Amino acid sequence: MSAVGPERPLEVVEICAGAGGQTLGLERAGFRHRLAIELDDKAAETLRRNLVEFLGYSEDEARDSVKVGDVADPAVWNPVLDAEDLDLLAGGVPCPPFSIAGKQLGSSDERDLFAWAVELCGKVRPKALLLENVRGLSANRFAGYRQHVLDRLKDYGYIADWQLLQADDFGVSQLRPRFVLVALQEEFAPYFVWPERRPGTAKSIGELLVDLMAKNGWTGAHEWAEAASGIAPTIVGGSKKHGGADLGPTRAKRAWAEKGVDAMGVANEAPSAAGPPVIEGRPRPKLTTAMVARIQGWQDPDSEVNADEDDFRWRFHGRKTSVYRQIGNAFPPPVAKALGDSIRNALNKVGEPHDLVETADVVTDPVYKLLRSSTRALSVDQIIAKLAAAGTAMDHPTVERHLNHLMHDFEVSTVTRANGAAAYSIGEFKAFVGQDDHQRHDLFTQHRSKIS
Repeated sequence: MSAVGPERPLEVVEICAGAGGQTLGLERAGFRHRLAIELDDKAAETLRRNLVEFLGYSEDEARDSVKVGDVADPAVWNPVLDAEDLDLLAGGVPCPPFSIAGKQLGSSDERDLFAWAVELCGKVRPKALLLENVRGLSANRFAGYRQHVLDRLKDYGYIADWQLLQADDFGVSQLRPRFVLVALQEEFAPYFVWPERRPGTAKSIGELLVDLMAKNGWTGAHEWAEAASGIAPTIVGGSKKHGGADLGPTRAKRAWAEKGVDAMGVANEAPSAAGPPVIEGRPRPKLTTAMVARIQGWQDPDSEVNADEDDFRWRFHGRKTSVYRQIGNAFPPPVAKALGDSIRNALNKVGEPHDLVETADVVTDPVYKLLRSSTRALSVDQIIAKLAAAGTAMDHPTVERHLNHLMHDFEVSTVTRANGAAAYSIGEFKAFVGQDDHQRHDLFTQHRSKIS
């Protein structure tokens, strides 16, 4: 196998594509979408129309390139055929299973597709894999889950690494940490370098939005903009389980209030010439979906396009709440482009190859690794002793916490020995990886109308 030559564009299949944040970023990085699969019909319609209107696909190409439905349903697409000889498999799989704001059910959440995507990678063998999710996946709670993912990718011949990326380091005016997994076949991995961060380059909210705030003649927009310093809190798209569009939980609403924004909803229009309502002594406008889209990075952060030119915006389709969710659930295009550039360079073998320290076993959860390699059940004391012999110090509470976390995502068997001590062994991964009889199918069917 050799590097991808200039005679053809790099091709990507994108799962859980949403309204196209990652799509736009990857297209700007030089990828062409062979296929994009999305559950929500409104988001899929947004994506389909913009492939034509914004990215130059023909009507036939766009129709064939976007499929609507459950990405894990073989009736929707055939991964083996549709992803044959693929350069990149990418996706922003659902976040709620790992969200700190949620119950962090992980593998027990019917929306969890992370482990399934890893197994899909092993089945279709793309040259590279890109998956992004919320920061919660980087927490100790999911150390065993991450360990399983790394081990499976290594079994399939990939070199994988995780990074926590902040959107504002890539010019996006928003506090939006995302936990990103990149894996490449061993031939290309030595050429992969994580994208360079550009801290301090993101515009303040006031600077970013002043032209949109003044669009309908509000003379106080510039004064508002001067006070709206700093970047935005994380835009929260939410799910269909919750109500209409607003800008997030209580803490986020307080942060928005400090910037002079009313976060209790999303406006249909920018403030009128008379200005927005005054709350606690300050004019406090609501954001429009156009403003939220700009905060999410749909406008290139280096662009000087203004509101009079309609922001050359990606056109979102659906009612306001649907549009807000489409925007809020998206991966910021500038971050996706930066990652796409790095992956493209690796696939084209640009630059000098570097040594791969990642080829050594990466250990995110030593308790998981020990139990997985053991041929018999181990007590907490035995776990502590074996880890100490290997150079890892853990006390009883720490080991027990690891075991408790593992029980959420794996079948953990417990036996009681003659001395009364409990001994543990680790069994099957509970996550959905494509099993026909997995509980995910029934739960997904029951809750489908509320999943987004």
